[in-house]
Amino acid sequence: MLRLLSRTPAAYFSHGRRFQHAATAPLMKETGLYGFDHLKTAKGFQRMVDDAVERSNELVNYIAGMPPAPEIIKAMDEISDEVCTVIDSAELCRHTHPDREFVREANEASLRLNEYLHYLNSNPSLYNAIVKAEQNHHLLTEEALRAARHLRTDLEKGGIHLSPEKLDRVNQLNIDILQLCREFNENIITDPGHVDIFPASRIPKQLHHLSKAVYRPSSFAPTKTVGTGSNIKEKGLRLTTEPNCLCSILQLASDTEVRKLAYIAGNSSPRANLAVLDKLLSARHELSEVLGYKTYSEFALKGNMASSPEVVLSFLHEMSKMVRPKAEEEFKKILDFKRGRICQSVEDLEPWDEAYFTRMMKSHAHNLDYSAVAFFFSLPQCIEGLKFLSESLFGVKFREIPLCPGESWHSDVLKLSIHHPDEGDLGCLYLDLKSRKGKHPICAHFAIKGGRKISDTDYQLPVVALVCNFSGSNFQSVRLHHSDVETLFHEFGHALHSLLSRTDYQHFSGTRVALDFAETPSNLLEYYAWDYRFLRTFSKHYSTGDPIPENMVKSLLGAKNMFAATELQRQVFYALVDQELHTQLPSSSKNSISIVTDLKREHMSWGYVEGTCWHTRFSHLVSYGAGYYSYLFAKCFAATIWQKVLHEDPLSPDAGSALRFKLLQHGGAKDPAIILNNLVGESAIRNQNGGLIPDITSLAEELKLFN
Repeated sequence: MLRLLSRTPAAYFSHGRRFQHAATAPLMKETGLYGFDHLKTAKGFQRMVDDAVERSNELVNYIAGMPPAPEIIKAMDEISDEVCTVIDSAELCRHTHPDREFVREANEASLRLNEYLHYLNSNPSLYNAIVKAEQNHHLLTEEALRAARHLRTDLEKGGIHLSPEKLDRVNQLNIDILQLCREFNENIITDPGHVDIFPASRIPKQLHHLSKAVYRPSSFAPTKTVGTGSNIKEKGLRLTTEPNCLCSILQLASDTEVRKLAYIAGNSSPRANLAVLDKLLSARHELSEVLGYKTYSEFALKGNMASSPEVVLSFLHEMSKMVRPKAEEEFKKILDFKRGRICQSVEDLEPWDEAYFTRMMKSHAHNLDYSAVAFFFSLPQCIEGLKFLSESLFGVKFREIPLCPGESWHSDVLKLSIHHPDEGDLGCLYLDLKSRKGKHPICAHFAIKGGRKISDTDYQLPVVALVCNFSGSNFQSVRLHHSDVETLFHEFGHALHSLLSRTDYQHFSGTRVALDFAETPSNLLEYYAWDYRFLRTFSKHYSTGDPIPENMVKSLLGAKNMFAATELQRQVFYALVDQELHTQLPSSSKNSISIVTDLKREHMSWGYVEGTCWHTRFSHLVSYGAGYYSYLFAKCFAATIWQKVLHEDPLSPDAGSALRFKLLQHGGAKDPAIILNNLVGESAIRNQNGGLIPDITSLAEELKLFN
């Protein structure tokens, strides 16, 4: 499919030097959601779809007339801009809007335009025009030629070269895949699993806010209560085992049986996704076969740095072998600790032991009180820290600006503009960071608009949103666990990539890069969550105002490194599961549970629990199908960049200038290998079997994986 036509933003045109989003205009006139006048009501999504289709059809007719090559590329980019404005806005709305009518209309708009995309991807006039533009490469800029090549490849991956019957089948399979992906994710939300614990006293008080009371007939009392005729009930607590709650239970519940029951419940839901995943994998495999590929993994990896499943698997097996000795050493330390705490005759560790004992070991080894750490990371202070970081590195300022009436979807939403003293406004950022009932429990970056050059004097500025789910009664009272701080910084890295890129085409704006390069800026920003030189600039105690102690940050970093190999081993396992599931042929006798089981036994130090199906809630299987390895690529790239560019002075304007102008500003307009070579030299990547993989040296040294 046309990637350009599948994940992009919208078209507000300015008549002055700079594009100005409607919501940043000085007059606070009433507008609609995200500044779109059509979205004053939920039904406005229908009008947005109609307008996008009408304008796109005009552009299709224009392209069919075979204008000059540069005009073909520009018109194709405008089609993408029109269509994906609606799709991207609808996706943000579906995940965050409290009004169910808005969610329903956004869902319908997204489905309608995804079906329209199949018409565009099947249009021979568009394909012929792109081929002509690519042949006339001497008329194109370097970025325009890169766009032409991408467009042609994407159209061919969408089946444009196939017979009408096969093309119809490809389009139907893409629709089926979209619906199955949505069903998979919806099941995760609607069936998170739960466990009932009796009596309630077995649950630590700090977990009670995650539970609700349940009752059962008491087995220790007469059937009737004297004088009342009522049954005596025993009170218990029902714990929902969605990922965040499950994590808290496994870390804090001292009762082994409680942890075991929660682990099994949480890793066995939603059971319905076993069938959904089978259908999804089958549909993806058929799609790849119709398009001439052996497996879906082979199809998905075309155009990525890795280029083939063989390259990815060789990289993952290399990582697995490298990390195994240190991970085994860490496993033995946890087992020894458990024996010291429980009983020397304990024979083994169970999966529900890991989070509980590692948290305890970290606290003991580094004198850490994790609840006290959160006192230094109020959400407002963290936002101020990100503002300071942006100004220090890039010379830009984030300023909070008022939202127009009708623009916001909830009172918790903040809006920031990003401004450079010499360049003017660079874009704007919505922040929707606090949890609330009915909000999708994700942490994600949404592009409402991508940047693109409209004319020699006008540029469409990017507009993005960051969505997280941090707990607190109100915005000011939200205090983040350190893992939440890391998550916030990760997502902010994506936002900076989108906001600071300056590409001619929105097809390449920001995070629209090769999948196995997309997570690099976000992983790089995570380093700032651990660097005292930066944390001391904003991290203050919420009541006393005292800065975070340096020894607390050292303890956090020491605790992080205690089991770094185990965590890296887990990420390798996840990537192998994703790769294997999308490489396995449907005719194989192995089902998804047996594949996951075998891989865990081969590549993890921790055992598999019979009856569990952890992968049914692994949403990256649908969003990153065959691409989860890209997180490991990014970890390696980020480690190299940090070491070579930022480690000496993480707030250096010179380092920030290198990051902005050698990496962030290019988005996907340059090949990732060229970007990396320009930024850190050729040591960041290496050739392997016709593909490119990261050099692992910096990451391995950082995690002390080499003896």
